Amino acid sequence: MEYEDKAGRPSKPPSPKQNVRKNLDFEPLSTTALILEDRPANLPAKPAEEAQKHRQQYEEMVVQAKKRELKEAQRRRRQLEERCRLEDSIGNAVLTWNNEVLPNWDTMWCSRKVRDLWWQGVPPSVRGKVWSLAIGNELNITHELFDICLARAKERWRSFSTGGSEAENEDAGFSAADREASLELIKLDISRTFPNLCIFQQGGPYHDTLHSILGAYTCYRPDVGYVQGMSFIAAVLILNLDTADAFIAFSNLLNKPCQMAFFRVDHGLMLTYFAAFEVFFEENLPKLFAHFKKNNLTPDIYLIDWIFTLYSKSLPLDLACRIWDVFCRDGEEFLFRAALGVLKLFEDILTKMDFIHMAQFLTRLPEDLPADEVFASIATVQMQSRNKKWAQ
Repeated sequence: MEYEDKAGRPSKPPSPKQNVRKNLDFEPLSTTALILEDRPANLPAKPAEEAQKHRQQYEEMVVQAKKRELKEAQRRRRQLEERCRLEDSIGNAVLTWNNEVLPNWDTMWCSRKVRDLWWQGVPPSVRGKVWSLAIGNELNITHELFDICLARAKERWRSFSTGGSEAENEDAGFSAADREASLELIKLDISRTFPNLCIFQQGGPYHDTLHSILGAYTCYRPDVGYVQGMSFIAAVLILNLDTADAFIAFSNLLNKPCQMAFFRVDHGLMLTYFAAFEVFFEENLPKLFAHFKKNNLTPDIYLIDWIFTLYSKSLPLDLACRIWDVFCRDGEEFLFRAALGVLKLFEDILTKMDFIHMAQFLTRLPEDLPADEVFASIATVQMQSRNKKWAQ
């Protein structure tokens, strides 16, 4: 039969040599089989010994390729088994939280079993409920109060954008300058909140929700107003709770002594927290503590950002949420224990750095921190010094 090329001209049938590799039982993903090809007609044929040697080389390559494929298949199987194990574990944990813990919260939340569950990470599907219950609502904020604060915030935004009188603005609890600064800060910070997720940016699905919660809070607590860092806390709550419940949790969270000290910039109380932190720092990591002292690296340089955003800006989001899980369980003490865990994890690296590099490293932690490693490090931190606990 005559073969035709694309132009329709007759062409020669393919040489049997061109089909030589189609008959091989196995062909690696490289060009190793080329060594079995006969030499071109213008070159002398391979000697028998060389042909035999090439056959052996090829067979060895095939064996190695099969080994690699087997190893890769085993790795994939292990990954799949691990994923299935993790999914089963999360599924079982969800059942335990939903069927045993949440219906009997008051009696079960502080039990050993639940504390262990908490440490392993609260499953995302129940995280919002657990956080709400753990944070509590000491301020007795209702959904109606949120609606009132939000309506007031919207009224102020309208008044401000249409240039309402300064007297009206001051009657509402803000001077014109304060309102402008607060509004501008909120607008600016929302665009910088988890920029990689894009969901809080202008036009994103949660942009208006975040704006609403932050605006409502400035009306609820005009004495505090909006402070940079708040947007990250509100954003994490929005990802886990309905809008009104996120506002309730947000307001109660910021009302805790540690958060209020930082957000109201109570220098005296902040220094007390830093001094307490340094007691446990020296107790747990004496070598690194001495290195920090020698280089004049004080806790405020790295701790303020970590505490202000409850680690949500400093750590990968999934890891930050696990920090939040235990923070909701243990309170402010865990924020400082987590800080010591992070420092311990990087102790060897940090002791080799000077002031500038340490400050840069701690204000921009690696983005691929494995949660299990961080929590294993935190678990070794003891929050007791000379028989005194954190609260003392």
